[in-house]
Amino acid sequence: MSGTIERGPVLLDWARSRLRQELGGPAAQRPDVPWGDDKLGTFVTWRWGDDRLQGCIGNLGADRAILDDVAHNTVAAGLHDPRAKQLSLADLDDLHCEVSVLSPLVPLAGEHEIRVGTDGVVIQQGWKRATFLPIMWEQLPTLEQFMGELKRKAGLPRSFPSDELQIWRYTVDRYE
Repeated sequence: MSGTIERGPVLLDWARSRLRQELGGPAAQRPDVPWGDDKLGTFVTWRWGDDRLQGCIGNLGADRAILDDVAHNTVAAGLHDPRAKQLSLADLDDLHCEVSVLSPLVPLAGEHEIRVGTDGVVIQQGWKRATFLPIMWEQLPTLEQFMGELKRKAGLPRSFPSDELQIWRYTVDRYE
């Protein structure tokens, strides 16, 4: 992937500029970088200094340019996540930003192919779908805990049989 070394600081500055604009600050200038139109899924997470979540919104698909995806997800995570509190421009300096750039999804034959501690995981059963980014392994360190909570997030019982799920894995480049 071109430009991975400079990608982190550019995406973090872009996310902060977009949220600042949305809160009434100056217009954000879209970065002019060679990889800016690469189609990659991203997640943007905003946290307060004490680690409370403001919001986390993302896109699993690679259907938008990376800069457009980050712009969309940063505003959605900062202002429209149901867990988010009302923000003002003055709050922006108290928020910590994290941008995760996702690899393409890899379909798995079963949960035995999940690399514990490494993979982000998507599960789907009918219309019910959920994902956990790899960072969630810090809170849910065993495959049983991770999958149980992921099933719950998807609206399924924790005991739902994994062999009845579609499962994908992915990795992330995480910038903060």
